[in-house]
Amino acid sequence: MSPHQDHSSGVRLGGMDSHAYQEWVRTEKTCVFVPVGAHEQHGPHLPMGTDALLSTAIAESVAEGVRAKVAPTFAYGYKSQQRSGGGDHIPGTVSLDAQTLINLTRTVVGELLAQGVQNVVLVNGHYENYQFLYEGVDLALADLGPQKSTDRAVLLLSYWDYVSDATLSKVYPDGFPGWEVEHGGVLETSLMLYLRPDLVRMDRAQNHPAAEFPRFDRLPVVADRTPASGCLSSPAGADTTKGELLFEQVVEELSSDISSELEL
Repeated sequence: MSPHQDHSSGVRLGGMDSHAYQEWVRTEKTCVFVPVGAHEQHGPHLPMGTDALLSTAIAESVAEGVRAKVAPTFAYGYKSQQRSGGGDHIPGTVSLDAQTLINLTRTVVGELLAQGVQNVVLVNGHYENYQFLYEGVDLALADLGPQKSTDRAVLLLSYWDYVSDATLSKVYPDGFPGWEVEHGGVLETSLMLYLRPDLVRMDRAQNHPAAEFPRFDRLPVVADRTPASGCLSSPAGADTTKGELLFEQVVEELSSDISSELEL
C-alpha cells in the first residue's frame, strides 16, 4: 500500500454517487483535479503506468489537503518522443494522437465546468502532453462562452516544475543530468520506490550513461539512439528516502500555490 492510499479513496470523484456530487457542486466551493499520465515504457524496472501513477498520487495528496476531488486519471498520453521518453517505437507504449488528447481534455474539462464545478486542476505527469492539454482547456473555455467562464478557473501544471533546486541537489549529489533525460532515471524511480515499491524491480535496473541525442528530432526515429534499456538516464542511486523528499516537497509547494491561487 502506498503512503497516500489510506485516505485517497475519499477524494476520488468516481467513488461518489451522482446525488452527493450534485449536492457538493451546489453547496460548496468546488475544485476537481484531473491527473494526466501515459502508458509508456520506463525501462525494465518500472511499470508502463508510471506517469499516470505519479500524477495520480500527487493529485490525490494535494486534493485531500485542499478539500478537492480527483477525477479518473487520463491513463494514456501523447506519443512518446525519443529525446524525452525514448520514443513511440518501443513495444508496450500505447499513445494517443494530438487530436484525441485535445478532444478528451476539451470534453472532460468542459463537462465539469458546465455542470458547475468552479475550478479544475490538471496535473500532468508526461512531458509530451502539455501543449495538447493546453489546447483542450482553451477550447473547453471557448465552448462554455465568456459569460459562463468568468467565474471558472482551470490550472495546468506538470508536477516536476515543483521540484526545487535544493531538492535536486540532494537527489543528485553528483549533479543533475537534466530534465530532458530524466526518463526512468533516479527521480521517477525514487518516487515509485516511495509510492509503489511493489511495482519496482531494482534487480532489473540497468546502470548506463545518460543518452546523448542530436539537437533535432529525426523521423522516422533512429532506434539505436535510444539506450537499449529504454531509460534515458540511469536509475542507480534511486531510493525511498529520495522519493519521500521529492513527493513531500512537491505536494507541499503545489498545495500552497493552489490554495492561494484558487482561494481554497
